[in-house]
Amino acid sequence: MELKDWLNSINQNKQDLSEDPDACKKYPAYIVNRCLSGHIDAVLFANEMNKHPNLSKDMQYQFMLHSLRKKKRFSPWLRQEKIDNLELVKKYYGYSNEKAQQALHVLTPEQIQYIRKKLDTGGMK
Repeated sequence: MELKDWLNSINQNKQDLSEDPDACKKYPAYIVNRCLSGHIDAVLFANEMNKHPNLSKDMQYQFMLHSLRKKKRFSPWLRQEKIDNLELVKKYYGYSNEKAQQALHVLTPEQIQYIRKKLDTGGMK
């Protein structure tokens, strides 16, 4: 059973997939909660399940299935945005992500260009 089957069951068709005991053991509770947390009408339900990770997967699935209203919910997977020149500064100074982000606020474009030249090893990219 795939993630989309679980989400369609909870959101759209309200068809109970827990009749197969082996399928319930494979219910991806964390991922489903993460997908549903992007919707204003489902975020509190997802948070409630995150507070109680000790519940069985079947109980978590049944809670979501019977608590949420039937509605088409779709949102793209949230990804961390990529920051230009972050890897460059991390490599040059040996900084962590957080320190490199702070350094990018201070560095001028000329300094970043200098760092780029220093780290350029040539060859094909």
